[in-house]
Amino acid sequence: MTIDLRHHTDLTPEVRDDLLAVYADVRAPLLHLSNYSVEAFGERLERHVSEPGFGLVLGYDGGVPVGYAYGNTVEAGDRYWQRLADPLPAGYADAPVLAIKEVGVRTPWRGAGTARRIHDELLVGRPEGRVMLMVNPLAGGGKVLGVYESWGYRAVNSQRATSDSPRLLVMARPR
Repeated sequence: MTIDLRHHTDLTPEVRDDLLAVYADVRAPLLHLSNYSVEAFGERLERHVSEPGFGLVLGYDGGVPVGYAYGNTVEAGDRYWQRLADPLPAGYADAPVLAIKEVGVRTPWRGAGTARRIHDELLVGRPEGRVMLMVNPLAGGGKVLGVYESWGYRAVNSQRATSDSPRLLVMARPR
């Protein structure tokens, strides 16, 4: 299976439609929850696109969008750091990091390394020395956490739970 990986730094209507279609498919079991609705994702996406260092990789099999990963540069003082539950070691947040906001792959393309290829392609050419992401440790019965650990991520903190979101584990690794 050959997956064509395409980089984007903004969202044309076509790219946005492709991304929303994959998101809706990947998150289908959760779409009834307000934080996971396509509308809520679309609002977060618009905010993320406008933030510094936005990058998106969409994977296509033929003309079919099958997966994505995107993130932004997070600098010292960014609100990202205030969302963490525990204080970080002194200096930890001083250097810019790539914060991966979303990774998703449609079911037929899972288990074949597609998510890893899309993730790794997102990191290509990035200036940040470290990459971080947040994960629900219960997602997929813990399988998603295990995948991120196999990619070299380690838990460094957690995010405070909100009424719309569970407590998320914050993970980091060198780029």
